[in-house]
Amino acid sequence: MSNNRLNGIIRAWEQGKVAFTAFSKIDKQSAIDMSDAPYDGIVFEMEHNPYDVSALGDSLQYLLNRKQIATSGSLAPQVTPLARIPANGVEMNQSFAKQVLDRGVYGVITPHVATVEQAYNAVASCRYARPKNAPLYEPKGVRGDGPMNASRYWGLTQQEYYAKADVWPLNPNGEILCGLMIESTQAIENLDDMLKNVPGIGFVLIGEGDLSQELGLARQYDHPEVLAAMAQIVATCHKNGVKVGNPHVTAANYERLLKEGYSFLMSAPQRSYGVIGKAREMAGY
Repeated sequence: MSNNRLNGIIRAWEQGKVAFTAFSKIDKQSAIDMSDAPYDGIVFEMEHNPYDVSALGDSLQYLLNRKQIATSGSLAPQVTPLARIPANGVEMNQSFAKQVLDRGVYGVITPHVATVEQAYNAVASCRYARPKNAPLYEPKGVRGDGPMNASRYWGLTQQEYYAKADVWPLNPNGEILCGLMIESTQAIENLDDMLKNVPGIGFVLIGEGDLSQELGLARQYDHPEVLAAMAQIVATCHKNGVKVGNPHVTAANYERLLKEGYSFLMSAPQRSYGVIGKAREMAGY
C-alpha cells in the first residue's frame, strides 16, 4: 500500500518510520517555503491562528510543486497537509472538520478531546455516511457531501476520492488521519476507553501546554509531574496500538522522544530543520 499512498504521514508509518511534521501559518509564502521542507507533513494551525478556509485553500495550492509532481508522478504534495481546527472536542462542532476536508487536507486534528463521545464525534466528522449494512459502518459518518474541491486537489475523480476519503487505519485504503489532542487529566483518565471503543483514531497528539497549565506547572515540560502524565498517555497509546505524537520537539528532547516511542514528531517550522535532520539520523533514515 505504501507505494500508492497519497498521505506521506501514513506512508512513513506503514514503512515503520517516524513521521516528522511541523505547524505552519496559513499563508502563501509559508506554504511555498514548506513545500520542499524535510517533513512528511505539516499542520496548518487554525486553532490559535484565525480560521480562514479561503486562505487555507490558497495555501494548499501553493504547497504544490510542479517539479515534484513531474518527478514523482504523484499529484499529491510532497509534504502532506493536515489542519488543526478551532473547535474543541466538547463543542462537538462537525462543520470545521467538514470545511477543511472539503478544501483538500489529508487529516484533521481536534483539540481538547476528553471523552469517548467526543472522540467518536471527531472520527465521525471525518467520514462520509455508509449504508447501515456496509463494512466499517462505525463510527457512523456525518461528513456532508461536497467533494468537488478536495477531489480536484487530490487529483482524483469524485468516485476515486470517495474510495480514498476515509479514516486510516480503520479503513486500510483510507488517506485521512483523525488526530485527537489529549491535554487534560480528564482526557488521560478516559483515553483507554476512547482508544478501545472508537475505531478510526489515526493518532493522539499530546497537548502538554494545556496539560501543564492544569497541573499548575505552566509550560514546565521537563517537570517530573508533567513528564509522568505524558508517559501515561504514551503507555496507553502503545497498549492500544495507536500512534502518539509530541508537538514540542527540540534539540534538547528529540533523542528522549524517539526512545520513548513517539511516532509523530512536530518541530518549530524552518528554523528547526537541523533538529529534524538529527532526529532522522537517530531514527536510521
